[in-house]
Amino acid sequence: MNHPLRIKQHPILNIPATPQTFSFQFDDTTYEAIEGDTIASALLARGVRILRRHEETGETRGIYCNIGHCFECRVTVDGKESERACLTPVQAGMTVYSGTVLPTPFQERSSDKWT
Repeated sequence: MNHPLRIKQHPILNIPATPQTFSFQFDDTTYEAIEGDTIASALLARGVRILRRHEETGETRGIYCNIGHCFECRVTVDGKESERACLTPVQAGMTVYSGTVLPTPFQERSSDKWT
């Protein structure tokens, strides 16, 4: 994959000379990713900066902290809402859509056991 926004060499990261590539979809457009990419890094490498719109103002949102703290990169992944694109590894055939819902407060998640 030869793209100007992709890091090809790095003194610490182990970047293969010929990485495995595959396709995934974001908002009905097909993009190419490499093994080890997160959704955010794959989209960023292809020039995609907008991942969702703010639920109240409609302002565009994208990658902010890129470490999972800010939740600005929420997207829908294979039907599962509010996934963080910066933490979710992209996979071949994955279908991703721009985020459209508010995050669920931690205490209200059905998988959490609060008493």
